[in-house]
Amino acid sequence: MALYTTPLWLLLLLFLPLVILAKKIRANRRNKQLPPGPPKLPIIGNLHQIGILTHQSLWQLSKKYGPVMLLQLGGVPTLIVSSAEAAREVLKIHDVDCCSRPPLAGTGKLSYNYLDIAFTPYGEYWRQMRKICVLELFSAKRVQSFQFIREEEVSLMVRWIAQLSSSGSPVDLNEKMLFLTANITCRTSFGKSFRGSGFDSDRFQEMITEAMALLACRYASNFFPSAGWIIDGLTGLHGRLERSFREFDDFYQKVIDDHLESGGMKQDQEDIIDVLLRIERDETEVGTAKLTRDHIKAILMNVFLAGVDTSAITIEWAMTELARNPRVMQKAQDEVRNYVGKKGLVSESDLDQLHFLKMVVKETFRLHPPGVLLIPRETMSNFKLNGYDIYPKTRVHVNVWAIGRDPNIWKDPEEFFPERFIDSSIDFKGQHFELLPFGAGRRVCPAISTGVLMVELALANLLCYFDWKLPDGMKEEDIDVEEAAGQTIRKKFSLKLVPIIHQ
Repeated sequence: MALYTTPLWLLLLLFLPLVILAKKIRANRRNKQLPPGPPKLPIIGNLHQIGILTHQSLWQLSKKYGPVMLLQLGGVPTLIVSSAEAAREVLKIHDVDCCSRPPLAGTGKLSYNYLDIAFTPYGEYWRQMRKICVLELFSAKRVQSFQFIREEEVSLMVRWIAQLSSSGSPVDLNEKMLFLTANITCRTSFGKSFRGSGFDSDRFQEMITEAMALLACRYASNFFPSAGWIIDGLTGLHGRLERSFREFDDFYQKVIDDHLESGGMKQDQEDIIDVLLRIERDETEVGTAKLTRDHIKAILMNVFLAGVDTSAITIEWAMTELARNPRVMQKAQDEVRNYVGKKGLVSESDLDQLHFLKMVVKETFRLHPPGVLLIPRETMSNFKLNGYDIYPKTRVHVNVWAIGRDPNIWKDPEEFFPERFIDSSIDFKGQHFELLPFGAGRRVCPAISTGVLMVELALANLLCYFDWKLPDGMKEEDIDVEEAAGQTIRKKFSLKLVPIIHQ
C-alpha cells in the first residue's frame, strides 16, 4: 500500500504564514530603537550589576550608558531615568503613558495593604481614592487643623531633649526624630499619640522597625513575577510580611473600634480615621465600589509608614549636614533666633519668614531625598523617549538622587550649599524636575505640605533652642554620611550630638 504524502503546495501554504510572521518579528527587532544598557546574563539579566545601594549602582551605570537606560532585572524590563530632562518627559509629557504601578511582591491574605493611593494601578478606583486623599485628608484646611498637634509634639520633644542636655551626653537624633514623627502621625491619623496607642510601646516600636525592614527587602517576586513567590516563601519573607501586616491589621482594627465606640469627633476636629469612617458611613462610592474597612486600613498603612519614616530621615540628614558645616549651622541659627526673639519656641506661623531655613531644607532634599528612587511606575502604552522606543509593561525608576547630583544642573553638586537657592525659582512640589523628592505628575505625593511642615518646624526649634556640639574627640570631617539600604535611605549610623541649651 502506498504511503499517503502531503502535496508540496499544501505544505507551502501551511508554512507561508509562519514565514511572514518570522519576517515581521525580525523587521520589528531591527526597527526597534531601544534605550542603551549594559550586556545582560541569561535569566538574571542585569541583576548582578546592582549593588546593595541600588540608586548608587544605577548612577554609576548611567554615567556610561546615559540618562535613559534600559536594564533587564530578572524577568522585568526596567527603564532608568537619571536626568531632569528625561524625568520631565516621563512625569509630565508622557505621564498618562506611564502612571500605572507594577504588581508588588508579597501580596497575600492581607493584600489590601497594596490597594492604597500609592500602589494602586491607574484607573477609576485610583482616581477616586486620590480625590479623597487630596480633598479630604490632605487639603490645606485639614493640614492647618492639625497645626496644634505638630506644635505640641515639637514642644514636648524640645523639653525632653532639654532634660537630657543636663547630663552632657550625646542625643541619638535618629531615635528622637522617629519618636516625634510617629507621635504626630499617630495623633493626626488615629487621635492617639504613639506613647498612648493602647499597644505595648516597646512592641509597637518593634512593629514599626520590622515593617521598615520589610520595605527594604528585595523580593524575588519583584524580579521574577511568575515564580519568585516560591523563593520568597522559602526564605521566609512572605511569612514575615504576612505576620507584620496582621499585627498592623489588629492595631488598625482596634483604633477603628475605639472611634466607632466613641461616636467620632465634630467635623472640625476629625482625625483621618474619623474622616474615612464618615465617608464610609455616608456610603460614598469609590468609582463602582464602596469604600470598605480594608480600603480604610490600606490608606492608614500608607499614611503611617510614609509619614513616620520620611520626615524623620530628612530631619536627621539636615542636622548631619549642618553639623558638618558649622558656618551654615550658625547662619541658620542666627536667622531663627533673630526672628523669634525671646518668645521661645518657633510656631508654624513663623516659618514663612525663615527664608534661609527653607533653603537648608531644599538643599537637604537635593542631596538626601528620602525616596532616592521614586516608587516604580509601569508603562501602559508605546511612546518615544529621547528618540527611544518604550513599550508597555516596562517598569520605570526615576533616580532623583542622581538628578540631585547632576553637575550639568548643580555647581559643586557634592557640596552642601543652601545659598544656591537664593533668587532661584526651583522648588520641590513637582513643577521643577531638577528637584523631585516628592515626585511629580499624577503620582506626586499628596501629603507634601504635611511632610514639609513637620520637617521645617522640628528643624527650626532644634536650631533655636539648642547649640549642638560634637562628642568629645570628634571633628566635622569624622561625621559619616554612609547610607543604609532600604526603600527610604537613612544614615547607616545614627547621628549623635550633644545639645546645649542656648542662653
